[in-house]
Amino acid sequence: MRNKKIKFTNLSGLELAAKIEFPDEEPRGYALFAHCFTCNKNLTAVRNIGKALTDNGIAVLRFDFTGLGESEGDFEHTNFSSNVNDLIAAAKFLEDNYKAPDILIGHSLGGAAVVFAANQIESVKAVATVGAPSNPKHVTHLFKSGLEEINEKGEATLMIGGREFKIQKQFLDDINEKNMSDTLKNIDKALLVMHSPQDNTVGIENAAAIYKAAWHPKSFISLDGADHLLSSKDDSVYVGKMIANWGERYL
Repeated sequence: MRNKKIKFTNLSGLELAAKIEFPDEEPRGYALFAHCFTCNKNLTAVRNIGKALTDNGIAVLRFDFTGLGESEGDFEHTNFSSNVNDLIAAAKFLEDNYKAPDILIGHSLGGAAVVFAANQIESVKAVATVGAPSNPKHVTHLFKSGLEEINEKGEATLMIGGREFKIQKQFLDDINEKNMSDTLKNIDKALLVMHSPQDNTVGIENAAAIYKAAWHPKSFISLDGADHLLSSKDDSVYVGKMIANWGERYL
């Protein structure tokens, strides 16, 4: 496996940091990965999933959303819509410099983002979600302690995953406008839903709602015993292998 650090420009003109990992042989296809809310491209689980895909001949681009990791921009000015736009910009970069992506993969809120981006990226044939919420507004459970302040003052600084993030009211307004069910009904790609019954962050009922709303071809794989962040290496490697095997028929 070889990898290359790259940067691409999003629709707002900001440079986003990314890494492309290639298999040893000519790639059979390209996958684009969207990380979880407030995470980054270097999360261990993301790296493990990427390696499992490259081991199966699929090149993977993973990147930091605007304002996170090594990417430019202020997180407080981003929202779910900007995440979707970042994905579209990443796909355009792949198309212009390598090959347009065949598969979109999203973890947690990134899973919701790839669903919304899918029909705006013509090359994509398959979409895989991992521990994804059935609606972007699910993420507001992380803001419970500051919702009143956000609504009163327009913003609040909250602790998420042990770090401070400033959340603005425009973020809440944006996710409240998104209808995941309608988007799933209009998606014209193959869908793989992966979720753990023991996920205490995004409950398994979210996977059921996603699966029910989507049309065939759709598949579900239970990540029995895994936690939301796939902190066990075995779990994240399993996810990567399953996506590679499932996605093979769409490459």
